[in-house]
Amino acid sequence: MTETMPLTAKRLRTPRAAAIAGILFAVLLIVLLALFLSAVPKNPLEQGAWLSVSVRRVIVAINLVPFAGIAFLWFIGVVRDRLGDAEDRLFSTVFLGSGLLFLAMLFIAAAVFGAMVAVHAARPESLANSTTFALARAFAYSVVNVYAIKMAGVFMMVTSTLALRTGFLARWIAILGLVLALCLLFGSQLFDWGFAVFPAWVLLISVYILVDNFQLMPARRA
Repeated sequence: MTETMPLTAKRLRTPRAAAIAGILFAVLLIVLLALFLSAVPKNPLEQGAWLSVSVRRVIVAINLVPFAGIAFLWFIGVVRDRLGDAEDRLFSTVFLGSGLLFLAMLFIAAAVFGAMVAVHAARPESLANSTTFALARAFAYSVVNVYAIKMAGVFMMVTSTLALRTGFLARWIAILGLVLALCLLFGSQLFDWGFAVFPAWVLLISVYILVDNFQLMPARRA
């Protein structure tokens, strides 16, 4: 009995930790996306007027990125722990790799925006309308809207496939994830808020895991 109780407690805590980390990541990413989209024009070749008008929102968003990254790393770790022995080596490699690449792209884009803000604060007259600014702005735009969003789509696709194979999520959530992943991979450029699909999906599965965990608690106690 004494050996069974710690194992049961661990199995209860793991999905709860995954859910909390996923919810925190989703909320932070949605907030920082809203700040970026409301402050920075979509056109990657714009001349940098936002550096004078709405730079504070960009600074807040940049400072939220590391915390979103920490929550996402925790989410990846506890989801893998939840899968346990059912985790497939091939899928787990792509799952982990796509998640880490997504996070790396997000950090790189945030670092580029942070560099632009720092240079503007030191030399406001030299950055706007310069070739260097246009290059940095286009680079950050490409990293987020081409590479990071595709890695998010791959992460969603692999996670949904694992859910279908192992049953750690409801089947309808896994199928929805596959459909949304295809939208990110092939149609993300068609609408401005395409990137928000990823945190919304993470929020959905996190809430599902949290609710499912609380529903299992009375049964386990019985």
